[in-house]
Amino acid sequence: MQGPLILLSLGAGALPEHLPAVQGDQYVRIGYIDEAQRHLLDEPFTGPERERLVRFGYHVVNIDLRRNGFEDDLAAVDAVYVSGGDTFALMAGLRRSGADVIIADRVHAGMPYVGLSAGAVVAGPDIEPAALMDDPGMGLDLVDFRGLGLTDTVVIPHADGQLPPYPPDLIDRTLNEYGDRFTLLPLYDDQALIVDADGSRVVDSTEPAV
Repeated sequence: MQGPLILLSLGAGALPEHLPAVQGDQYVRIGYIDEAQRHLLDEPFTGPERERLVRFGYHVVNIDLRRNGFEDDLAAVDAVYVSGGDTFALMAGLRRSGADVIIADRVHAGMPYVGLSAGAVVAGPDIEPAALMDDPGMGLDLVDFRGLGLTDTVVIPHADGQLPPYPPDLIDRTLNEYGDRFTLLPLYDDQALIVDADGSRVVDSTEPAV
């Protein structure tokens, strides 16, 4: 991993600190991938996650993995942001388009990777531990559950159990069922996992006041 990786559960307060929106005299161009949510909508997702990036000051470029030529869009950005949604739908879309290989190669070459929730899970070695939280049926065309392999840790987002779809008992079941086979990191919604040249560490990621 060259990274850095900025893996979020929900709050994005850590993002501007670890990936400043302006570097030198240029705004950071961040490629926004919403594949984890595309199965829910007929049109590309342009909801709160994307709006937050704009508010932080990034130059946001929508990257549609279903469009021919998305590789050129991905090659032209400084960083990539992979949104939340269904982990298995996301991994299937990444694998189907070949974006999994392209993104991994670019991150190994130094491109920052930002992933939130599902986007954080797929950065790890395997997405199977998300099977109780998301729908494995959304990844029926996956031949296996390999993730991007950017880190050896599988993030378990929303681990404080504050979001209604992910109550504490579901988080506990996930940790109990998969903790003996995978290195799991329960990540609270006000935390982020940073992986860079200094190692791996959990930092505060409280959402800034609007």
